[in-house]
Amino acid sequence: MADALMRWLDVQAGARDRSPRTVAAYRADVAAFLMFLGGHQGGPALPGHLGALTQSDMRAFAAAERGRGLGARSLARRLSAVRGFLGWLAEREGFEASRALSVRSPKYARSLPRPLAEAQAREVLDRAALGHEIPWVAARDAAVLTLLYGSGLRIGEALGLDGRDWPMGEALRIRGKGGRERMVPVLPVARKAIAEYLRLCPWEMTPDSPLFRGVQGRRLSQQAVAKVMAAARASLGLPATATPHALRHSFATHLLAAGGDLRTIQELLGHASLSTTQVYTGVDDARLLSVHRAAHPRG
Repeated sequence: MADALMRWLDVQAGARDRSPRTVAAYRADVAAFLMFLGGHQGGPALPGHLGALTQSDMRAFAAAERGRGLGARSLARRLSAVRGFLGWLAEREGFEASRALSVRSPKYARSLPRPLAEAQAREVLDRAALGHEIPWVAARDAAVLTLLYGSGLRIGEALGLDGRDWPMGEALRIRGKGGRERMVPVLPVARKAIAEYLRLCPWEMTPDSPLFRGVQGRRLSQQAVAKVMAAARASLGLPATATPHALRHSFATHLLAAGGDLRTIQELLGHASLSTTQVYTGVDDARLLSVHRAAHPRG
């Protein structure tokens, strides 16, 4: 079973292009399920036993996880990973898993994103430029946050850039979730901020080196950027929702407020679903329908 789990995870990392963090979460999710089955069934979980799983077994697992304090959102993800593994293994081993796969995930309230106001976003960028005693580090922090806000990048996408991605033109090709590629705008202010950071950076830039570096020269971590935002948040009196990811939300919301088309914003963000963009921008159903009517060829 451990071998089967590793092969399934390889599929997720390769063919499905899941991130290392997602694959690690899936590993923990399925491992927790298999451990539960060991106690629930009184013996090790084997592929031949999984075909006998019922909705009751899956509900017992869900109840056990909730009893351990797992929240509804985390439990929904855990059940989704388990169903994915069971479905894949059932197809390979030739057993029937429809009863186990039919269990429903718990409902949970999705937390709505809270973008910064335009003035707040500008204050965050100004604060980052003055937030470190080492000039090149302060310039780096300002460059990263300017790129997040100006281009709507995910933080992992920004920190994944390499030396070969510089110099940048007016647009940058990004490979995001699910292997989807998109072009994002790079504003002159972002190019200027990155150029200033690179001018001050003590580390040599090569095509294979990370564009944004930590103080030890390695690739800048998401935790380091989160600390920069936390310092700016504390200094400016902003709420806890003012995170690096909030800059991506702010990019989308401010673009929509300026008259941007929802479909275009969807493409810039790299969302597979328009409904995700709707949540990001906080647009209501009435606005969504008006955009649809205006854009639909039969409207």
